[in-house]
Amino acid sequence: MSLSFAPFREGFSPLEKVFPPREHVEEDLSLLADKTHSIRTYSSLGGSMEDTPALARKYGISMIQGCWLGYGYIDNKNEVAALIKSANENPDVVKRVIVGNEVLLRGDLPVDKLINYIREVKRSVKQPVSYADVWSMYMKYPQLIKEVDFITIHILPYWEDEPISVENAPEHLEKIVKQVEDEARGIAPGKPILIGESGWPSAGRQRGMAIPSVVNEARFIRDMIQVVNRHGFDYNIVEAFDQPWKSNLEGVVGANWGLLSADRKPVFPLTGPVQENPDWSIHFGAAIALWLLIVVAAFKNLLDYSPTRTLVFLGLAQIFSICLIELADFLWYTSYSPLQRAYTIFIVAANAGLGTLLLRRYQHMLNGDMDAEGLAKWLRRAYLFFVLLALYKTYGLAVNGRYLSFPIEQFALPVCGIIGLVICQWLRQGRLTTEFLNFASLSGGTVHASHDRLFAYFLSFAAVAMIVGETYAFMLGRDFIQAHPSLAEGLPIALGYTLYNQQLVSWLGCLLLLSVPFWSKTATKINP
Repeated sequence: MSLSFAPFREGFSPLEKVFPPREHVEEDLSLLADKTHSIRTYSSLGGSMEDTPALARKYGISMIQGCWLGYGYIDNKNEVAALIKSANENPDVVKRVIVGNEVLLRGDLPVDKLINYIREVKRSVKQPVSYADVWSMYMKYPQLIKEVDFITIHILPYWEDEPISVENAPEHLEKIVKQVEDEARGIAPGKPILIGESGWPSAGRQRGMAIPSVVNEARFIRDMIQVVNRHGFDYNIVEAFDQPWKSNLEGVVGANWGLLSADRKPVFPLTGPVQENPDWSIHFGAAIALWLLIVVAAFKNLLDYSPTRTLVFLGLAQIFSICLIELADFLWYTSYSPLQRAYTIFIVAANAGLGTLLLRRYQHMLNGDMDAEGLAKWLRRAYLFFVLLALYKTYGLAVNGRYLSFPIEQFALPVCGIIGLVICQWLRQGRLTTEFLNFASLSGGTVHASHDRLFAYFLSFAAVAMIVGETYAFMLGRDFIQAHPSLAEGLPIALGYTLYNQQLVSWLGCLLLLSVPFWSKTATKINP
């Protein structure tokens, strides 16, 4: 029925006042012409956004046109004037107008000032007028129901204070629409309701039971369309295209809500089977190619190994190859600026360097050479870098992690590397005790255990802080507090959302496994 439309490709951003040219707007509308009857816009000013009604007319698309309201009085005045002008000049295209988007949720304006803008637009245009916000804002400010011609609510199960799983999302949609209908019945019976935004992210951090993925986005969209068709709901899906600029505000998850990617390719087919990674065969081929290079480089040493040790080395080399290819692909896909791409190159190179050191150490251990002082120094430095990076990442996640993704892909190789060291040591020694689970025995060098234990303590504390931070964030939600006002009631539920988070639990596992080699009790040197 309708799609949120913002034609901002990479390098363009309303935050930086860099707006798309007319040709981008036209190209995007031509792509949407056979996918939707209508588009919803959020601003009436900026670059070629003023040309949108004329271009929409060309491609037979109607509009729900909006104006962006924020802190600035002059900007608001200009936006409202532009909306009024466009609505009056394009009545055949602009069928409805929306004054402001999530202004109350952000706290940009008090409700009285917002109502004044709504009334000004209602006096000046013939189209129905509304205001768009999350559904709970209409419950908090029921006076808005009187002011608007139709009620525009956002229902985003992923972003709820108590996140909804994709399996339960259709039921949640029905429940919220009925709740708003019941509230409106006592104020303005029969007033139309528009689901102004509803969608699901295809990538990013998990929240409780809400898991971003391509398959889940496809499932949500298909289930949603069945629900709205069954009940006759009016709706708008967020959104037409992935928005790279949103990564500056909402991280990876904010940039991945589109039915089409930032490079204007379908994220998933609207009908038929859906794969999480349709390019998996290409990635697997790349991983095999990298694995073959490793095998060629280590071929002479492999000839001296027993079959068991050969299989272990080949298996670890294959795991490292997969980790590197998946890391490079995921980080590059979710990098939206030169700085982010530079970080991607750096962290992939760091993983490749650590992988090289680990493979050399595996060869030493499988050959029976337990002492590798020179290699151990480099291996230790590499792991200390990843430990410090893990602590930095966890600090951000624990303190303000709402929009930060769990960096599991960046640490998959280091964690697998530790497991590989333990396996190789077990093969060499024929046994495995806590005496050998320290950096000295695993790396083959000399360590100062007191320093190492400090890193182990930090990593363990970071794991606890991650749980506390995520749980506390749930408990701060306004809707969560209303539903669970007491600490005794709210804490178990918030903790349950935290521990259900598969990504969070995986990250905790990464932290704890990274700490394993640093639990040495004494300064140690392992001799052959």
